[in-house]
Amino acid sequence: MRQSPRQKRPPPPLDGARLDEFALSYVARFATSAAKLEAYLRRKLRERGWEGEGPPPIDSVVNRMVEFGYVDDADYARAKSGSLMRRGYGTRRVDQALNAAGIAADLRDEVRAGKAEQRRAALALLKRRKFGPFGDGAQDRAVREKQLSAMLRAGHPLDMARELVNAASIDAAERWAGEEEDY
Repeated sequence: MRQSPRQKRPPPPLDGARLDEFALSYVARFATSAAKLEAYLRRKLRERGWEGEGPPPIDSVVNRMVEFGYVDDADYARAKSGSLMRRGYGTRRVDQALNAAGIAADLRDEVRAGKAEQRRAALALLKRRKFGPFGDGAQDRAVREKQLSAMLRAGHPLDMARELVNAASIDAAERWAGEEEDY
């Protein structure tokens, strides 16, 4: 094999100033949680190495970003939860995504959707995927079971998924999703 005449030099190891630059650049580009920022900085340190004195100050960099308001777990949780619910995901999947982002359990409970929001999210998925009454109309048992399984994988409770997949009409599904009572 021939080697190219120009060898790529490995990037220089990080120091305190460069670690701050990486953190600022990351929070400027992405809405993130403190745990995701920490994981990003740790990955960069693994890739590039550490040149500064003592151990890398990851915790202090993350804490500084939180103090400045660049990282806010509560705002991130609300935004991520709302986004996933609008796309049709259920509370179980939203909770899994927030847990993976390092959001604390009490904060996940605080932003968890109410029954009315859960119903609207289930209807959104039904419309988007053309399930139940939004489909082509040929609904045999196997098709309904596959649709029900997809609704469950999206994080919706069995009773909600069954109600929507088996809805008699689009109007009936929309009426059900509009009900705000607890059941």
